[in-house]
Amino acid sequence: MIKTYALRIWKYTRSLQLTIILLALLMCLVLFCTLAQVEMGTQGAVNAYMRSFIVWRQPLLMSLPFPGGALVGLLLTINLTGRTLELQRTWAKAGMWLVHSGLVILFAGEFVAGMMQVDTNLSIEVGQTVNYVQSYKNMELAVIDVTDPTWDEVYSVPDNLLAKGGTVAIPGTPLSLNVKRYFANAQLTTLAPGAPPSLATAGVGTGVSVVEQPVVSADNEMNQASAFVEPVAGGRSYGVWLTSVALGAPQSFTHEGRTYLLSMRLLRQYLPYAFTLKQFRHDVYPGTSIPKNFSSLVQVMNPSRNESREVLIYMNQPLRYEGKTFYQASFGKNDTLSVLSVVENPGWLLPYVSCVLVSLGLLVHFAIVLRRSLKRRQDQKEG
Repeated sequence: MIKTYALRIWKYTRSLQLTIILLALLMCLVLFCTLAQVEMGTQGAVNAYMRSFIVWRQPLLMSLPFPGGALVGLLLTINLTGRTLELQRTWAKAGMWLVHSGLVILFAGEFVAGMMQVDTNLSIEVGQTVNYVQSYKNMELAVIDVTDPTWDEVYSVPDNLLAKGGTVAIPGTPLSLNVKRYFANAQLTTLAPGAPPSLATAGVGTGVSVVEQPVVSADNEMNQASAFVEPVAGGRSYGVWLTSVALGAPQSFTHEGRTYLLSMRLLRQYLPYAFTLKQFRHDVYPGTSIPKNFSSLVQVMNPSRNESREVLIYMNQPLRYEGKTFYQASFGKNDTLSVLSVVENPGWLLPYVSCVLVSLGLLVHFAIVLRRSLKRRQDQKEG
């Protein structure tokens, strides 16, 4: 009995009917995701609709659960694999084998991208040297030892750890942070006369009122992450400090002759190499303000490779380096600031492999069909 049901399920799993249903669901998800970008932003909509197994509590779906892109893609992969295994293992079906294999690799590439792709950016001004990329949305509390005037020691506490609260030890230092309160998004205003006192007992936060705000996800909005933290070292408290993205400058305290800065900022990933922006160009079509070209001339310096060379990054011509791809994305500050979009995707080659296999498979299949058709006509003439 169990074997019979298993065979029925497997038969339906590889059926054409399921393929049509899944493709229809995928089209609906693309529509929902596109519409949701207005309120949620590109990344927020993609994560909610296309890279989740179940879509929960989204206004476009009237709070009803709906299969997400990850689940639909997984079922399509299984469906396509089953249909591929049904094909006859003959040279006449070689083209279809290649096409199906290419499509399976395409879905696998999307899974790899959804699970492992990291999107960051690198903002750099003309003449500036930068050795880190930063997140678009995720935050960190940076504890920076600036005692040595030639070198900063940076310790990072990511926002997901701050959100848990409690005590966070800073490895490599005698410090630990007691997280009193964390706000994923907050509005900071001057503390009004007669208002309840601030949680902060040190720094500029003593005169600041913090009001929690809903988290935003639109592309043109950024959360003002804020936290009240208490640095403790050697059994001594250095007061409660307010750290926030909204504060313009870091704050500092000294422990046993060492000076530490506290700064809430976008999460950074430091690189073993550095970029220096030599020149940025913003070309427009003559007589208009329509952009024609953006380009950044950067000098790449990598001590581990004993390398120093200049590279031109421009539209549709990214730089692939050390597992990351740097695209020309935006600019600012009267054309003195260049913003590079940085993508780290271990499976970036899979879509290209898929396209090659599908194209080759279609050519092989059409060639086989054409040869069969020509042979049939020749046989009819001879008959």
